[in-house]
Amino acid sequence: MKTILDLPAEADMVRFAADFGQRFIVTVDTEEEFDWGQPFSRTGFGLDHVPHIAEFQTFCESFGVNPIYLVDYPIATDPRAAEVMGRPIAAGKAEAGVQLHPWVSPPFEETVSVHNSFSGNLPRELERAKFNTLRDAIETGLGSTPRIYRAGRYGVGTESARILADAGIAIDTSVRALFDYSSGGGPNFRDHPLTPYWIDRAANLMELPLTTVFWGMLRKQGRTLYPMLWRVPRLRGLLARVGMLERIPLTPEGVSVDEALKGVDIAIDDGLPILVFSFHSPSLCPGYTPYVRDADDLAQFYDWWRTVLTYLAQRGIRPTTVREITAAAG
Repeated sequence: MKTILDLPAEADMVRFAADFGQRFIVTVDTEEEFDWGQPFSRTGFGLDHVPHIAEFQTFCESFGVNPIYLVDYPIATDPRAAEVMGRPIAAGKAEAGVQLHPWVSPPFEETVSVHNSFSGNLPRELERAKFNTLRDAIETGLGSTPRIYRAGRYGVGTESARILADAGIAIDTSVRALFDYSSGGGPNFRDHPLTPYWIDRAANLMELPLTTVFWGMLRKQGRTLYPMLWRVPRLRGLLARVGMLERIPLTPEGVSVDEALKGVDIAIDDGLPILVFSFHSPSLCPGYTPYVRDADDLAQFYDWWRTVLTYLAQRGIRPTTVREITAAAG
């Protein structure tokens, strides 16, 4: 079996049914609150934002969007999560997936460290045990068998694909194309494609990368130029301001709505079959992420989504679900 870290061949690209068209999904890294500037810890996290997920669920339903909640262990075992997410999942208005944060997911056998925060760096059987324990907790807590996975910190490894296939996962969405996490011991996705591809066709395991695009006059050269600019942030900022080169991930976290709309246009015009949006669930309540610090930021967060979802509808890009993606994939 190929690993998730391997680059696919052209023959591995997923072909969708002709009537599938171009679609989008909204994925939520549904996780505990913790201080992103502090070392990883098994304790000291919070879950106070969980009730606020209900507001986002209602918001999504008003746009006909089924959010995909990628759930980690503290969330899966919080009784409030079952109340907030269990009902819409049972009603077919949301879907549950797995998101593994190894430092808060049992069994606790490894040292907590930056290296071990990427689950793919763990011994194979420990990564498997943590994944299976979390998957079972989601089935118990939310009443749903997950079919989609994202590694926390995008930290897949050489054994992750086999673990997912053995567990019946249909879609991995850990690849953050155009990003490189190798300096911290994580994976390098700089050269991975944006289009969905088969990790293993026989196992029906698909990769659905998060959507990031280059925008600007030099965007065709972005994969070559952008890594060279990493150590020169002022030059990166200058090139973005003058419309030469900008990297735009489809997320409300740190990306303005104007930037997001430019990214949407590029992704659509490039024929990307599925646009993958993402954000972290603690951003649904002020004070837990750098992106939503107060009530004004939260209002802007919802305005971002309102503008983007309206624009997607205007461009004829419909929302989709894990179930529809797997059914349309050939």
